[in-house]
Amino acid sequence: MGEINWNDVFQTLLLISGVSLVLATLLGIWVWRSVKRLRLPEDATFVEAMRLTPFSVVLFLDLLDLGLDFLSAPIAWVVLNHLGLRQLRGASVIESLIPGTQAIPTMTAAWVLVRLFGPKLEEIPFLRDGVNQKARRSLDEIPKRYRL
Repeated sequence: MGEINWNDVFQTLLLISGVSLVLATLLGIWVWRSVKRLRLPEDATFVEAMRLTPFSVVLFLDLLDLGLDFLSAPIAWVVLNHLGLRQLRGASVIESLIPGTQAIPTMTAAWVLVRLFGPKLEEIPFLRDGVNQKARRSLDEIPKRYRL
């Protein structure tokens, strides 16, 4: 049986971490500049917030978590606060702090699950009832080519 060359393992992990950090940085700059602030009501749920979140944001969070491990938590907190997605901050921080979840794209998986099994846009109360038309307009400001 061959021995594991730990030097190669660590170099590979470092390479993966570096590449994901570079990609997260580029995507983060684009998200910061391009994605408009979403105006969600304070009582919006995690599922409603995730349903309105562009895919680029959750991909950025997962790449950042892969590249920086638990150090990504404060950066994710600031970015989500800037985008008006306060409902996602707790889940992002918890996912960042749990050891071993960095290789699992949990925010992306949650985004996909919400899209498949969560409410449709017309089922979200504050969008459906017209209580917060600013939220609908801010979602409409995101070009359709950037939404999935």
